Amino acid sequence: MSTAPPPPLARRLGTGDAVFIGLGSMIGAGVFAAFGPAAAAAGTGLLIGLGIAAAIAYCNAVASAQLAAVYPTSGGTYTYGRERLGPWWGFTAGWGFVVGKTASSAAMALTFASYAVPDPWWARRLVAAAGVVGLTALNYRGITKTLALTRVLVGATLIALAVVVVGIAVGGQADPAHLGGISALGVGGVYGVLQSAGLLFFAFAGYARIATLGEEVRDPARTIPRAIPIALFLVIGIYLLVGVAALLAAGPERLAAATAPLATAVDAAGAATVTPVVRIGGALAALGALLALIAGIGRTSLAMARHRDLPRWLSAVHPRHRVPHHAEVALAVVVCALVFTTDLRGVIGFSSFGVLIYYGIANVSAFTQPATDRRWPRALNLLGVAGCALLVATLPPASVVAGAVMFTIGLGGRALISRRGGH
Repeated sequence: MSTAPPPPLARRLGTGDAVFIGLGSMIGAGVFAAFGPAAAAAGTGLLIGLGIAAAIAYCNAVASAQLAAVYPTSGGTYTYGRERLGPWWGFTAGWGFVVGKTASSAAMALTFASYAVPDPWWARRLVAAAGVVGLTALNYRGITKTLALTRVLVGATLIALAVVVVGIAVGGQADPAHLGGISALGVGGVYGVLQSAGLLFFAFAGYARIATLGEEVRDPARTIPRAIPIALFLVIGIYLLVGVAALLAAGPERLAAATAPLATAVDAAGAATVTPVVRIGGALAALGALLALIAGIGRTSLAMARHRDLPRWLSAVHPRHRVPHHAEVALAVVVCALVFTTDLRGVIGFSSFGVLIYYGIANVSAFTQPATDRRWPRALNLLGVAGCALLVATLPPASVVAGAVMFTIGLGGRALISRRGGH
């Protein structure tokens, strides 16, 4: 007796909707989590690192947009790698995305809790888990519910960031001397600047969420290539403005030591009265990023399960709400377990490793597309591959080792299943 294939997802998103999902995916992680480790790696040179990360992100973004226009289905680079390069390439991309972004989900849940509940530690963990459960329940109700909350969270975050920048500007303590002059840009050396770029790349990875939602976008051949660059350029401008303001207020040393860099920056600038705004903004931004992560991981898991690269049970689509409900529930269980054991700052490099491999495969896939499907020159794909490889090589050694172990486990497991006739 044959079983009918699971139903497709519903196409409900326009260009503006997709841009908001991309903004919600990126803003929380970058502004409220990545500047501290980047400052520790490169000092003021993190501004150069930000530019490098933005350039590589642009190459990756246009590769993803070009591919998504031709393959408008769930899965992102997992699907593109399978179609253009073969099943093993697709699995490698999908595995890196799902595992790396599951860890990022735990980091975003903990970021939310650290801004919302100062102490004690166990209360933060419980609040983080509650956030995961609540957002999963919302995602379960359908993509339009996800989009509605994303709009609210992105709007509130942008207001909070505007208040932070204005507060630093009028606080009276911001000082160009904190930047240390031109010579300070190289204090971390080339390696430090590149490492900061790899860490800050973590903050740009959210535009992939637009591509992974390709099965739910109206007119994807037009919508996705427009939405991804728009979202990316908006975020680059926001990051640059906030990064310069934070460095002017606190200097790289204080940012490097801070677990909540923007709260530290407004305190140092003499604008402590806006610290509650920073905490509210940080909590909301982290919720926005977590919401988009749940949606993106769920869709990639759905695509992998359809091809039996993950358990088939994860390919189920809810008959009413048209979401991958089994995948999202499974993700919530794993993330809730991780929030009680994950190091908030240490996970950034691990996530960057997986995501850089993911985008490296996206660039290779885009390079193989014929001229009829191309929208941008192949040179950008080559630059993207080289940039991803360079940033992977300069991530913190512990992140590289953990990432290598992650891929060894995934690829080894798939090879074992293949030999037993599972593929």
